[in-house]
Amino acid sequence: MSRIYAAVPIKEFDGAKQRLSSVLTPAQRSLVAMAMVEDVLQALSGARLLAGILVNTIDPCATALAQRYGARIVTDGARDGHTGAVNALFDAAMRAGCDAVMTIPGDVPRVTSAEIDALIASHRPGPSLTIAPAHDELGSNAIICSPPRVMPLRFGDDSYFPHLMTARAHGIEPTIVRLPGVGLDIDHPADLRAFMRAAPYMPTRTFAALRGVGF
Repeated sequence: MSRIYAAVPIKEFDGAKQRLSSVLTPAQRSLVAMAMVEDVLQALSGARLLAGILVNTIDPCATALAQRYGARIVTDGARDGHTGAVNALFDAAMRAGCDAVMTIPGDVPRVTSAEIDALIASHRPGPSLTIAPAHDELGSNAIICSPPRVMPLRFGDDSYFPHLMTARAHGIEPTIVRLPGVGLDIDHPADLRAFMRAAPYMPTRTFAALRGVGF
């Protein structure tokens, strides 16, 4: 089994999740963003097949939270957008001698340790790419690359199919794994409603935070 590290980019909590501003105040958005990140970190820390966790952030609260779960902190590229932060994390993983890196966002609070292990177990020897799409098959919610820089990554609102095409252009047939927890990222008010209705009920910090603000 390859040594696989998780790579989690975390934006500053102040001003987080602005696309939720129609339903949550700035303070509520920060609270929910922090809860989501902790749910993700908890799932990662419980995964049996991960060798470690890397977090890219310059936010002091996110730093303290990540360190609580044993993550190493990277600050290079923290303000270079999602793609820049992921690239900096992958470079740090290569310097640490990792064979493969899995990037996952901090806004998939229904992810579980079992899903992380299932994603890793499905990953093939390199050169390879494993991808778990968003529920709408637009975003690339989790990607494992072997080796870490096996192909260029570019994240955005519509990155899933472009990543599949890039992999194939590099001679790699991607492994696609659909996971309900990984797939439910929270960017829009409709995602919040889907999260609150999702079954089975999970006692996540995010659910409690949203209930606490009356959502």
